[in-house]
Amino acid sequence: MNTQQSHVHHYVPQWYQRRFLTPGKTTFHYLDLHPETIVSGNVRYQRRALLHWGPARCFYKDDLYTLKLGSWTSDQMEQRFFGTVDNLGRKAVEVLADYGGDFTGLTEGFRNIVPYMDAQRSRTPRGLDRLKMQVGVRDHTQSLIVMRRLFQLHTTMWAEGVWEIVRAGDSPTKFLLTDEPVTFFNRCLFPSECVYPGQFELDLVGTRTMFPLGLESCLVITHLQLARNPRAIPTNKRVNARVYETVLKSMLDIQFGRELQEDEVLRINYILKKRATRYIAAAQEEWLYPERRVSTKNWSKLDDDWFLFPNLWKVPFTSEIIVGYNDGSAWASDEYGRYSGNPSYRDQAFRDREWRSRLLAQREWAKRRLGKSLAHVSKVDRDDEVADRLMNEYLEHESGT
Repeated sequence: MNTQQSHVHHYVPQWYQRRFLTPGKTTFHYLDLHPETIVSGNVRYQRRALLHWGPARCFYKDDLYTLKLGSWTSDQMEQRFFGTVDNLGRKAVEVLADYGGDFTGLTEGFRNIVPYMDAQRSRTPRGLDRLKMQVGVRDHTQSLIVMRRLFQLHTTMWAEGVWEIVRAGDSPTKFLLTDEPVTFFNRCLFPSECVYPGQFELDLVGTRTMFPLGLESCLVITHLQLARNPRAIPTNKRVNARVYETVLKSMLDIQFGRELQEDEVLRINYILKKRATRYIAAAQEEWLYPERRVSTKNWSKLDDDWFLFPNLWKVPFTSEIIVGYNDGSAWASDEYGRYSGNPSYRDQAFRDREWRSRLLAQREWAKRRLGKSLAHVSKVDRDDEVADRLMNEYLEHESGT
């Protein structure tokens, strides 16, 4: 065995953890949600739940990524696979976290953030156990091989979603760090019903993806189908749910700049904590307990004011994407990735229904979000200003002013 190989494997990288430390801080308030009970002879005690540790001691497990075959072991998965993914992901997280409409580095950042998120979703102990269950393997080394083969399983549907980067700059409370940084939320899938290690979930129309990018920024991805029809049944399969297919993404459509109110940050933190497996961390101890101050703990009502939705007036109603290449060939799909051979391709009746539900959703969203901070999109085509004007004209008409 190579004595130089690594054995301490962080399933939440240290560079990512440091993004959740306030200036001057080197340690977290690190909370064990399920501290072990130790029995020693006639003595029985529970381990301390709240610890004060730095990134080196948080969110790791010995030999989590060590490949084993008999007496042979290797840390190639840790060094080569995660080493590359983390290097690219680190730069991408920095770009997205600070995004404010400047396209510098955005395209490369988008290309790298999605595979990083996929690796992060699968690399945790829970993620690996989930893969074991889904493919029916028991051996840990086999689960690592499966993870590598299924790499980028989530990327197609993430790329097709509506992206918004929300901020907690005006909130005294900042975003939590958990052992499941890429978190799914569906108001009809209660945490108590999501038996460990859980299911895929992303193929359901009501499933949102939350990925905190640091103390003050969080990426929220919403399925386009839900953005067009918020009344869709959350547990239904989204249109053309699939994996490993080509997707074109317009960087102009990424929303940014919305400042969350503190209760909205608390609700996100409550979701993050409830979907965590065992450990959460924060720069301030108070942030570890969002349930103490959040306005509601009713899972199905956490988004009743639609605060997790992007700005529905700035979600374009695209219908088809056609790309021509220099060799004369072409590629085309509709907004849900369906090709010309799909019987639902260019389904005008379906599109008409979505157009009507989208108009109703925009109006209802405007009323629910009245007076709240609004997201923006790039002003390259002045769509940002046009959407704001149309929404304001609608609200003025409704109020009779």
